[in-house]
Amino acid sequence: MGCLVGMVQVELLEDTRAQVVRLETGQACTVEREALPSDVREGDVVVDGRREPEATALRVLEVAMKRARLAVPVPPGLEL
Repeated sequence: MGCLVGMVQVELLEDTRAQVVRLETGQACTVEREALPSDVREGDVVVDGRREPEATALRVLEVAMKRARLAVPVPPGLEL
């Protein structure tokens, strides 16, 4: 199955290649940059070859919520 089938997140953009992660499996693969939409940026979600701003925003929110759950509160008066 091709790397760009289904939902992927763009992790790294280079001049001619990009690394994407399949969100269903977590598998990372390298694709030719020209296979992605021309306006894509790192962190964008691409579904079946189309940039999906709503899915990207949802993914950003999910990551922020996960980070907040993992954060360790600093007790009052403790300086880090």
